[in-house]
Amino acid sequence: MKSGDRTAEQELEARAELFKALGHPARLLILNVLKARPRHVEELAAILQLSPATVSHHLAKLSSAGLVRSEKDQYFQTYSLHGEVMGRRLGELAFMAQPGLAGRVEEDAYRQKVLNTFLRQGRLLSIPAQLKKRVIVLEKLAEEFEPGRTYSEREVIQVLVEYHDDVATLRRDMIGHGLMQRDGGNYWRIAPADQQGDAGIG
Repeated sequence: MKSGDRTAEQELEARAELFKALGHPARLLILNVLKARPRHVEELAAILQLSPATVSHHLAKLSSAGLVRSEKDQYFQTYSLHGEVMGRRLGELAFMAQPGLAGRVEEDAYRQKVLNTFLRQGRLLSIPAQLKKRVIVLEKLAEEFEPGRTYSEREVIQVLVEYHDDVATLRRDMIGHGLMQRDGGNYWRIAPADQQGDAGIG
């Protein structure tokens, strides 16, 4: 499969395999020997003082990662560097153009910063006044409730009071921001895929 035919996930896995293949001293030595000229297994084994079986194992890893290629040379299988891959810079291999990835990383970092600011040892220091920060905190609290399970009002209070004494505000805001739903005295968490913005404030 060519690089252009892969999905983003497949491309990421392929590059990870490449770096794993490089993560062994013997394989790095093999690449350095092959840089001079193509070699067959027995030559490499003699140069590196390894068994042919060990060399074949390492070559298989390097071939799978696209770092070396082989071709039949009379009675031997000869291995050489894969010029396309070896000619690429480290930065080209390590960094991918992932649409939206940078934004997701920034958002995750911001979320963690908000949680670190407002949560101490499992307690909510205060309920954020800024809407974006408040929603982040509410989403964190919503993770305490299992999707698909119904909770009584008492159970909801028991969970939320562990975080903050103003349970009424937390409960109302979680419903208002579509994180939980209420029917009479029963509450349940709305799974992220089912959230459709604000529900009625209860």
